[in-house]
Amino acid sequence: MTIEDLRQQIQRIAPVDAREEVSIEMTLERLAWPGDPYAESEHDHHVTASAFVVSSRGVILHRHRRLGIWVQPGGHVDHGETPEVACVRETTEETGLLVRQLDPVELFHVDVHPGPKGHTHYDLRYLLASEASDPRPPEGESPEVFWFDFSLAPERAEPTLAAALRKLAESIDSFGVRDLVRERN
Repeated sequence: MTIEDLRQQIQRIAPVDAREEVSIEMTLERLAWPGDPYAESEHDHHVTASAFVVSSRGVILHRHRRLGIWVQPGGHVDHGETPEVACVRETTEETGLLVRQLDPVELFHVDVHPGPKGHTHYDLRYLLASEASDPRPPEGESPEVFWFDFSLAPERAEPTLAAALRKLAESIDSFGVRDLVRERN
């Protein structure tokens, strides 16, 4: 995926509120800067990737280890990765769940927010399908990872996620999401 492909994905998003509208504008502007937009080491303003993980059980939220707030899994885009790959890797690392991108890939939401160390994160939020099993976060990750019913997730989550989670609840059927089933050997 090229930066131009990413720009086109972002431009197709219908903003859920004024915050996302501004975040989309800021992210498109950030992608025009020189250098690697994902490299935390190059600039304190960088693109990150996260995921709204869904199944028949609802949506996954976890209590962030450092911030203590309920958010979707995600993190930094490693060197050589695309955001699409990074959100799958980060989700698996943080939840232990088997997840996959939808076909076609669904960039669902964009948010710009403060990150640690005075950084700014331009977060690309994808929609991922998952098996409907209990999360199994590995040691060192937040042990508080749970499925939340679509109607209850906006109440539990960090308030800035509420509008996106309500949009997800209203539109989930249109994506044709099916639970993943682990392959048996």
